[in-house]
Amino acid sequence: MNAAPRAFFADHARLADGWQRDVLFEWDENGALVRVTPDSAAPAGVERAQGPVVPGMPNLHSHAFQRAMAGLTEYRASATDTFWSWRDLMYRFAAKIGPESLGDIARWLYIEMLKAGYTSVCEFHYVHHAPDGAPYANRAELAERVVDAAASAGIGITMLPVLYEYSGFNQSAPRDDQRRFLNTPDSLLALIDALTRSRPENGTRRYGVAPHSLRAVSGESLAALIEGLDARLQRAPVHIHISEQVAEIEACLAATGQRPVEWLLDRFDVDERWCLVHATHIDAGECARLAASGAIAGLCLTTEANLGDGVFPSREYLDAGGRIGVGSDSHIGVDWRSELRLLEYGQRLWRRQRNVLASSTQSRPADRLFDAALDGGAHATGRAVGMLAPGKRADWLVLDDAHPGIGGHAPETWLSSVIFGEHGESPIRDVFVGGRKVIAARRHAQEDESLARYRAALRGLLG
Repeated sequence: MNAAPRAFFADHARLADGWQRDVLFEWDENGALVRVTPDSAAPAGVERAQGPVVPGMPNLHSHAFQRAMAGLTEYRASATDTFWSWRDLMYRFAAKIGPESLGDIARWLYIEMLKAGYTSVCEFHYVHHAPDGAPYANRAELAERVVDAAASAGIGITMLPVLYEYSGFNQSAPRDDQRRFLNTPDSLLALIDALTRSRPENGTRRYGVAPHSLRAVSGESLAALIEGLDARLQRAPVHIHISEQVAEIEACLAATGQRPVEWLLDRFDVDERWCLVHATHIDAGECARLAASGAIAGLCLTTEANLGDGVFPSREYLDAGGRIGVGSDSHIGVDWRSELRLLEYGQRLWRRQRNVLASSTQSRPADRLFDAALDGGAHATGRAVGMLAPGKRADWLVLDDAHPGIGGHAPETWLSSVIFGEHGESPIRDVFVGGRKVIAARRHAQEDESLARYRAALRGLLG
């Protein structure tokens, strides 16, 4: 019996040079595209897309366990609720997470991501140990649960174990409610060794590291971590929280005499392997230097809005050639369209203008932001994603041609309708990862069972 052909045909697909007609996709047994051919005839027996095809979106920042917190912190705990009061609540929630509940939460979250059109995720994973802070017998127990959840759901993953040492600048002693997060560079690298033995890298799985933030990691430890990483996985991704809060900048200035992004750029070879998550409060000098570095600004607009973080200077940064990607972070929302919409709308509200993030070459903000998030997100993953071209992963979304945001529109307004329109059900009909259809007609094969397990996990945590 002959194997089914690894091919797919689309009447319209958005390639690197824009919308093309009659595109034939062909991929190998490992899920990598080998040919992408516009102006093709549809071969007999090959599945045909039920609408326009676009590349799958990378999600460059995720804390999976926080999905179970969504909606639970939306009340005023004090007269001045801030990120820092939210963080205290988050720590109390993190203390309750166990291996099984973490795996069940992550699998449901990753199914939600796939349904929303995220085909890759960068997991900034910092709950490592048992509730009392002691390592599990298997040091990689919790990380493996998350990696396995991604494999089960069918999403590509870049697992980023987090180095967390201190509670603040000047190597302040960690708080008791941070004990599950703590590692040294050596113990974190040992965790990565365990992961690469038990769950080796492949086409859908990559490893990197995430020094949590400059307040939680010393400069010496950061250097040791990157040196150890490069000895194991050359050019692996490095992600770090930075400049999310004004209080963090004030503390960094007091401790070092410099702003966080300035300090980092002065001391490390920050380039396209780096993802600086949030970078919300950068000044003009940091903005220009970060843009020139090639590093990715990891923007998480729904979380940043939920936490009251502030507004990233996206027009100046993009106009300087800066790279961005988007992530769902705390998962108060899981939809790249919402992230891009809020990125533009934040600028409109701030500047009282429209179409702020358009450019001289792309007059539609949706097109510019979609392309930018694909490019930056792909670099943040360290994987061959973000583009429908030979050598890249066979990851794409099929938009529903019967959706009111697609049907009747010309191709040049499809992305604008999808991103800025909020009408009816999702316009994303089918999702492919590595050439495998993981969402079919808006459904995942494990959806019902995964949702039941997620609800059971949530009941246990809230009980």
